[in-house]
Amino acid sequence: MDFIIPEEKKTRVIINTDAKNEVDDQFAIVHAILSYSFEIHGIIPAHFGNHKSNTSLQDSYDETMLLLNLIGCNNKFRIETGAAHAMPDEETAKDSPGARLIIEEALKKDNRPLYIAFYGPLTDMASALLIEPKIAQKNIKVIWIGGGDWPSGGREYNVSNDIHAANVVLKSNLEVWQIPRNVYRMMPVSYAELMDKVYPNGEIGKYLVEQVIDFNNESVSRPSEYRILGDSPAVGVLLFDDCGKWKWEPAPVFDQNMNYVHSGKYRPIKVYETIDSRFILEDFYAKLKLFFKKSTENDESKTKIEKA
Repeated sequence: MDFIIPEEKKTRVIINTDAKNEVDDQFAIVHAILSYSFEIHGIIPAHFGNHKSNTSLQDSYDETMLLLNLIGCNNKFRIETGAAHAMPDEETAKDSPGARLIIEEALKKDNRPLYIAFYGPLTDMASALLIEPKIAQKNIKVIWIGGGDWPSGGREYNVSNDIHAANVVLKSNLEVWQIPRNVYRMMPVSYAELMDKVYPNGEIGKYLVEQVIDFNNESVSRPSEYRILGDSPAVGVLLFDDCGKWKWEPAPVFDQNMNYVHSGKYRPIKVYETIDSRFILEDFYAKLKLFFKKSTENDESKTKIEKA
């Protein structure tokens, strides 16, 4: 790129992703990797329950590694797996390399906040808190794609995969930015737009689009010509925290039906009410195009040197 972002201005980021749950994590992972202002300190593949797979953690790991390979940066980032299953209760951590990575980064001497983006369940954040409670006093900002429609709640996939973990995090002192279901569903994109903006950009662009179409075609109940990229708002608010309308609300907790219980006794969290989908999508399209252009130029230069 023709511009430089000073190191001290870069955002410290950890990505936690249930990458093979559906087909939207993939876009958010690639978008984060291609964002010049992000200093990614690790990617944590996460479980997504056992409703779709008995090996969901391994599936997420394999998908994460596939994406890194397609981008050509499989050795660039630290990859540490999260817990294989949900927490059994609110007192019992599920220890994992991913939880230990969160603790390690949280305890580092760095004046910048540590942003941890969760595209799925909060198992690894809650476990890290239980293993090392003093990280609750550190400058951590948890960006979470999850929770039912505000203010009532109800069944939502990311909550369903670990209700206990969500409650541990919501009851803590950590700063939480929640992007609930009614907001993350503001990210629809059509096949035509994906074919125009994403597909032409190398193997990674081709893969991102084809996996969406294949996934939708597996079930008659899924959309026929669009997909909601529900995890991408996490990248959007990391880039621009006013990427949507938000308000501070006392943190609720979840009952077993995943409804919000508003007691008013926990510290406020930032709850997004809208999201700027065009800012997010256009930023992703531009970064993917520039990445592919640069990669092509590098390959051509390499070929010329080899021929010489």
